[in-house]
Amino acid sequence: MKTNYFTLITGASQGFGKAMAIECAKRHMNLVLVSLPNTGLNELTDVLEKNYNVSIVSIEMDLGTSENCNSLFEKVKKEQISIKYFINNAGVLSRGFFKDLDTNYILDQISLNICTPTLLIKLFLNDLKQNAPSGILNVGSMASFFSLPKKQVYGGTKAYLLSFSRSLRRELQPDNISVSVVCPGAMNTSAALTYQNRTVSWGTRMSIMNPEDVAKLAIDGLLKGKEVIVPGIVNQFFMLLNSILPKPVKDKIIAVEINKLKGEMLYS
Repeated sequence: MKTNYFTLITGASQGFGKAMAIECAKRHMNLVLVSLPNTGLNELTDVLEKNYNVSIVSIEMDLGTSENCNSLFEKVKKEQISIKYFINNAGVLSRGFFKDLDTNYILDQISLNICTPTLLIKLFLNDLKQNAPSGILNVGSMASFFSLPKKQVYGGTKAYLLSFSRSLRRELQPDNISVSVVCPGAMNTSAALTYQNRTVSWGTRMSIMNPEDVAKLAIDGLLKGKEVIVPGIVNQFFMLLNSILPKPVKDKIIAVEINKLKGEMLYS
């Protein structure tokens, strides 16, 4: 049965965002799907509307600027769409030593991973209040909990989202708006990543999940109002280890990983 409420998902055409769009459609949730132009959004919209009998508004837009964030808000208002759930998924992943990262790329990553979700929540906050009980799901990462070589900027942006989500959750409780953050580990979100994930250590491979499985857990957590969602038993075990291992031991493990990465660079 269709409802008058909509769930807005950014970065919805590929990878984890696409998996969450499919999962929401399976639950008969009407959708506003936002993604970059020419990334398959219209094709996804057609498939979901035909198979799950939901209403979908698709918007192709680069959310990397405040102007476009405001434009998205205006488009949604023009359509007279009522947002009940908001999923901030759009983001940029980087991997590389800090000295080698392009400066403009770093700034773009910070803008999309931090400024964009913060501004969008601010813009749609009144909608969420009017449609309470409602919910926000921010897509963080396991990288927000760990000091990972070659993921320093990415991990920093996701650490912001984790802290922001927890604090905002306390503020919005009186308004009956839940704020959740999902912190997945590595996922097979593309053919390139699936191949790359086969080359990592055995322990890391054990933690890798398919985006469809993570999406189900993420949407379950959103609808139940869970604060922090860490999908997968192996990832939860890593979290436990991180909480009990002494800092010198963790520093030694990280140093070993950095030396491995430097060795790979010498022979690549």
